[in-house]
Amino acid sequence: MRRRSELENQVATAKQLKNTGEELEILLEMTRDGEEGAGGELEATLQKIQPVLDRIELTMKMTGEHDAANAYVEIHPGAGGTESQDWAQMLQRLYLRWCERRGFSAEILEEQPGEEAGLKSATILVRGPYAYGNLKSENGVHRLVRISPFDAQSRRHTSFASVHVYPEVDENVDLDIPEKDIRIDRYCSSGPGGQGVNTTYSAVRLVHIPTGIIVTCQNERSQIKNLASAMKVLKARLFELEMQKREEELAKLKGPKKDISWGNQIRSYVLQPYRLVKDLRTGFEVGDADRVLDGDIDGFIEAYLHWQAQAAGQKED
Repeated sequence: MRRRSELENQVATAKQLKNTGEELEILLEMTRDGEEGAGGELEATLQKIQPVLDRIELTMKMTGEHDAANAYVEIHPGAGGTESQDWAQMLQRLYLRWCERRGFSAEILEEQPGEEAGLKSATILVRGPYAYGNLKSENGVHRLVRISPFDAQSRRHTSFASVHVYPEVDENVDLDIPEKDIRIDRYCSSGPGGQGVNTTYSAVRLVHIPTGIIVTCQNERSQIKNLASAMKVLKARLFELEMQKREEELAKLKGPKKDISWGNQIRSYVLQPYRLVKDLRTGFEVGDADRVLDGDIDGFIEAYLHWQAQAAGQKED
């Protein structure tokens, strides 16, 4: 059904481009003949189709094996207690608002609230065409500088939170996980939800013993559904880990390269003493920090994809 939806969107876009192309040919001919108002209508039509062309150009840069897949987004606060936990919750809101803007569905699979405020961790499943291709640009450590709302002396604080994005694995992918390699913990869910959630052992935590990967899921009332969701996340994490190993082996054959691995600071969000959001990889920056925190990150995604495509071209050269 997902593949069908993708193809239907592509067909609809192709029809739109064909109709607009025919309309532009007519308007261009009318402009050449000097018909009144034709030039303005031609310009308006070009402006209307430009966002579609930009989106097509951007999608053409998503050539990775899993770029068209849905995406899991994991958010974890860094050191700093309540400050970093609040920043993690701000990032979660950012990505949920981005999904609303793009028409993607977002399902919170796991959410562990902090003691005073914010989040200790969160996992979101984002469904939509090229969700992973768009959100892979968010992999890394995000830095926030602001006047702390939790500091009685109103001092400036720096907080860190990590974002980890990986693709949802197709169920047809053959990935054998022996039962002996998994420990399953069952516990009561935390946070809002009432007696149906918080007083029954519906939440599930999976521990993959060989790798130490931990996955939790508590969004469903049913333990069976939470276990199934957690297994899908674990399968995706292990698949991604295998892909990373292959890339590392290939990198050894190609020789040393600049480290841009997960865990490095990728973006700074400064709210004090000035307001600026800057991506440290691409150099792209936006002065309206509130707009970015409200989910408008398309500019950063586009800049990353252009930067990635340019880097890939340089490697081929």
